[in-house]
Amino acid sequence: MVFSIRNWSSRVFFIVIFTLLFLVVTGGYRWLADAISPVHPYREPKGAALKVFVTDPDSPDSKAAADRLRWFYWYGE
Repeated sequence: MVFSIRNWSSRVFFIVIFTLLFLVVTGGYRWLADAISPVHPYREPKGAALKVFVTDPDSPDSKAAADRLRWFYWYGE
């Protein structure tokens, strides 16, 4: 059985490049998900802030489609 170093090195190179690109894409997806998600409503307040609970947030008064879609995706209403 003959092992070609050129074939094996190209396979290893492909696996390394694939792994690096996979890590870049998953990191970019995590960054994008964090960038567009709303602030976590149950986190601890910082400094002298007080936490106030709102049981039913008011819907946006704006009739813009972007505001209504953002409201729908963030609150599911």
